[in-house]
Amino acid sequence: MLDRGKIFIAGATGLTGTSIIKHLLTHYPSSRIRGTYHTRPPFYFDERIEYVRADLTNREECRIAVAGCTSAILAAATTGGAQMTNDQPYRQMTDNLVMDALSLEAIYREGIQRAIYLSSATVYQPFNGYIKEADLDWNQDPHSSYLGVGWAKRAAEKLCQFWHDKYDLKIIILRCANIYGPYAKFDPNTSNFIPALIRKAIDRVDPFEVWGSADVARDVIFADDVAQVVGLLLARNNITFDIFNLGYGNVITVGEVVDLALKHAAHCPEKIICTGNMPTAIGFRALDCNKIKHSINWEPAYSVKDGIGITMDWWRKNKETWLR
Repeated sequence: MLDRGKIFIAGATGLTGTSIIKHLLTHYPSSRIRGTYHTRPPFYFDERIEYVRADLTNREECRIAVAGCTSAILAAATTGGAQMTNDQPYRQMTDNLVMDALSLEAIYREGIQRAIYLSSATVYQPFNGYIKEADLDWNQDPHSSYLGVGWAKRAAEKLCQFWHDKYDLKIIILRCANIYGPYAKFDPNTSNFIPALIRKAIDRVDPFEVWGSADVARDVIFADDVAQVVGLLLARNNITFDIFNLGYGNVITVGEVVDLALKHAAHCPEKIICTGNMPTAIGFRALDCNKIKHSINWEPAYSVKDGIGITMDWWRKNKETWLR
């Protein structure tokens, strides 16, 4: 069972935060939630949600935001696709490092005893094959494309360990694959590769431009599957500290995503162009997700095909009003 107290969710109006809120309110109807936002105002409302505008890079605003809550989900992050990673890598490093450090401090100082921290697969060094949690080599840098954000997330994971070891904060770290789904960023300047390709397919772009190589392989995960895992872990009081990979557990190439998006959009461009000179990132990333699957008896509910179809249907209905 979930605690009867109020659940704090940082990043409540983002892709992942929104999916978590909807899942908790549906499957744990007695839940009460306080969600923070900063630049993106709330759009999903329920009497069980209290929204608070807060700058999580400000120590005092962090404390005010978490006060009175009994558990916390840290899903706030400055994110972006290959374009942002290439043009402004410092944003994903500095903002995330400060937000995570101050949020963890506030959680402790306000007496919260249980937290889930959403980390990222960017913490891993280049690796051939499916990488396990214990395979993280702290003596090797993350891939050069993720050097800043990867080390920021590594530092945050060490801060999680600090608060657990020194102050007995119960905390679970989820190293997430690329998360996609409705409510994602579809702005070409900030979107990840799946929303970017979905937008082009729906807009019937021709020639159809693909940044980088079609052979780039990623583990990805639908946002509703992330939300389900978070709900299951919140109910596990016996896990006091642990780290889990969280992805679909299998890779898909950019070319395969292109095929799925074009098929679902019924779009047959005359030419598909892979522009190797455009921003791209690591060529292969596969997560071994057996630990989380076995620990909580979980399997993803959505295949990549189904997840992309749902996301495309949502974007088709909302693209005229969704400004992110």
